[in-house]
Amino acid sequence: MATPDDSVNVVLISGSTRSGSTNTAALRTLAELEIPGVAATLWDRLVDVPAFVPDDDAEPPRAVSALRFLLASADAVVFCTPEYAGTLPGSFKNAIDWLVGSGELYRTPVAWINVGNPGRGAGAEATLATVLGYVDADVVEQACIRIPVKRDAVRPDGTVDDADVRARLASVLGAVAEHVRSLTDRP
Repeated sequence: MATPDDSVNVVLISGSTRSGSTNTAALRTLAELEIPGVAATLWDRLVDVPAFVPDDDAEPPRAVSALRFLLASADAVVFCTPEYAGTLPGSFKNAIDWLVGSGELYRTPVAWINVGNPGRGAGAEATLATVLGYVDADVVEQACIRIPVKRDAVRPDGTVDDADVRARLASVLGAVAEHVRSLTDRP
């Protein structure tokens, strides 16, 4: 769904509930970058999503409805999540579980960023790929990248201060936007 200025609308979803998360810092940085033709919105309210209860899906909790509404207006989604115990954090997987039956991710272009140190995060990536395959999301492979972010590169405002990291993050949004445009008639 295009924004009024016909920008590609990308929702950024952090899989971390930690206040000083480098995952959220990477996405917060993406949200503040000015990329022509791209409007990015950070969703960092994972902590508000209650446990998935299939019986509650007919009348989902407010936080779930808000997430679904946000995703319904998205042209694409970029995830950034830590790895816990070799897989996705339970709270993040729980949020995605709320989206399986409602279809917001179905055929939606998606990508993920891994900000962990080298050798970390492969389990989370593999599990996320499995889940996104299950919901038939359109994975933009060229935009799924590893960009290690050191904690000391995060500024007090919660954004990343490293120019190389910022440039690589911008390339993710550029690749996602290019993919979305290739699926539509947008300039």
